[in-house]
Amino acid sequence: MAHYQQRGHIPPKRHTQHRDGEGNLYYEELMGEEGFSSDSSLLYHRHIPSAVKDVRIWELPDHGATPNHPLRPMHLGLHDLFPDEEWKHHDAVTGRRLVLGNGDVRLHYAVAGETSPLYRNAIGDECVYVESGTGVVETVFGHLMVGEGDYVVIPRATTHRWVPVGDAPLRVYAIEANSHIAPPKRYLSRFGQFLEHAPYCERDLRLPTDPQTVDATEAETQGVEVFIKHRGPGAGGIAGSVHLLPHHPFDVVGWDGCLYPYVFNIADYMPITGKVHQPPPAHQVFEGNNFVICNFVPRKVDYHELAVPVPYYHSNVDSDEVMFYVGGDYEARKGSGIGIGSITLHPGGHAHGPQPGAMERSLGAEFFDELAVMVDTFRPLEVGEAGAAVDDGKYAWTWAGGRK
Repeated sequence: MAHYQQRGHIPPKRHTQHRDGEGNLYYEELMGEEGFSSDSSLLYHRHIPSAVKDVRIWELPDHGATPNHPLRPMHLGLHDLFPDEEWKHHDAVTGRRLVLGNGDVRLHYAVAGETSPLYRNAIGDECVYVESGTGVVETVFGHLMVGEGDYVVIPRATTHRWVPVGDAPLRVYAIEANSHIAPPKRYLSRFGQFLEHAPYCERDLRLPTDPQTVDATEAETQGVEVFIKHRGPGAGGIAGSVHLLPHHPFDVVGWDGCLYPYVFNIADYMPITGKVHQPPPAHQVFEGNNFVICNFVPRKVDYHELAVPVPYYHSNVDSDEVMFYVGGDYEARKGSGIGIGSITLHPGGHAHGPQPGAMERSLGAEFFDELAVMVDTFRPLEVGEAGAAVDDGKYAWTWAGGRK
């Protein structure tokens, strides 16, 4: 994010002495991307940020995945993953279950009622969509209040934790990248400002509060654990470690720069419509390496006198398409069993489009009340344990009226 921000107390010049009221030096940390050649922020700590007292292995939840072979489209019911009140015993980090993934991005789902441990993803950025519920994402940069419809974009290696608020479960769809996640380049000027044709802008982004320092007197004797997901010997080349720190990592008194977590709500996305049906790039919201994130929001639809409002059948030969249905009534999928909480996987190599009868029913429609988050990947997706557990086994045959 190229928009400079400043929070808390920082010195007038970077890389110079910064002291507290008693004359003690603060410890400056540069958090930057792409080898000092891209966005960065400077954070000022009360304690040495490198200090570690001990380490141990974090046995990650199952990150194994199996190829979608033989190739078929799939319908996955995510709301079946955490039955009854099981969610009360899970958090939004260690409770994540892998739905789909490849070497570029992993799609997880969690339903949480407990506070997560302190956590950082050392592999890539995360874009976490809040399906429902409310919470606070506490970070070294400050806190973010989050709720239904929020995309929470968290830069790689940001120490944070998820704290559910209220009695309802916190449902999150975690898009974990092996790269950085940012607004599409075509929405930005060469200096990083949102352009006039972009469907959202800087005013729509919610930024962290001032950093919240934690009095770590007790932690100084017992230590504070931080769970780290990183490259390693586990499934998919991913491993977990836990670092025991002598001080609480929320000891930042100030920071400035262009790298920080932020929130964007799907309701603030201004849809781009046309005289005839607009393709998915018109609905894009973010991008990462070898994948894009789009959203389909309530909107007026095509106004040509002969328009067909639902999508045409398409073979997007370079992509696997994943749709997460989070609200409204998705017109193109009526009659297929798709509902809120469903995911569909339409793999590259399969021509997909409206269910039988949907095209005819859509004629004359002026407005679609639908809400969905889409991830398109440019390498094939494999099926995680959670995806396999809630595969309905029959979606592939819905265009033909059943399996023969």
